[in-house]
Amino acid sequence: MSMAASPPAFNGPIVVMGVSGCGKSSIGERLAAHLGLPYVEGDSLHPPANIAKMSAGIPLDDDDRWPWLAMIGKRLAEADEAGIVISCSALKRIYRDRLRQAAGHPLAFVYLKGSRDILLQRMTARPGHFFKASLLDSQLATLESPEDERLVVTVDIAPSPEVITAAALEGLAALNGVEP
Repeated sequence: MSMAASPPAFNGPIVVMGVSGCGKSSIGERLAAHLGLPYVEGDSLHPPANIAKMSAGIPLDDDDRWPWLAMIGKRLAEADEAGIVISCSALKRIYRDRLRQAAGHPLAFVYLKGSRDILLQRMTARPGHFFKASLLDSQLATLESPEDERLVVTVDIAPSPEVITAAALEGLAALNGVEP
């Protein structure tokens, strides 16, 4: 993927976050490729019980999420100085704070934000994904916007993946020098 030259992006781990269907995986992969960083699909770190629950259309609760967030935090902490890109819904501030603490160094979040209509449309277009579209409303109800938190880049998901990625990269570059 070729993009116009841009200032250096945030130097450190990056979590691509948002509700299901926002494009965490595809944008996370694109960001990692552009930045030359490893990418980890956060959903791959869910314990089997969580996947079974979501596949049955049952929302996860905090008790289900803590072990998963601990696994993501471990990956963030183990990343080398250059960083890593991990996708994770990170719906609540307490989850993001847990990830920040686990990372052990400044952690940036790219918040992929979109309307319910766009999210539902994207979710129903994903055949075979374990996360049921019926769970979207529970995720939207759980979501605590990170827009007032430090080291957060908010990107609208309505444009193309190329435009979303470029906006995320621009926002990450703007974080250079920002106090954590």
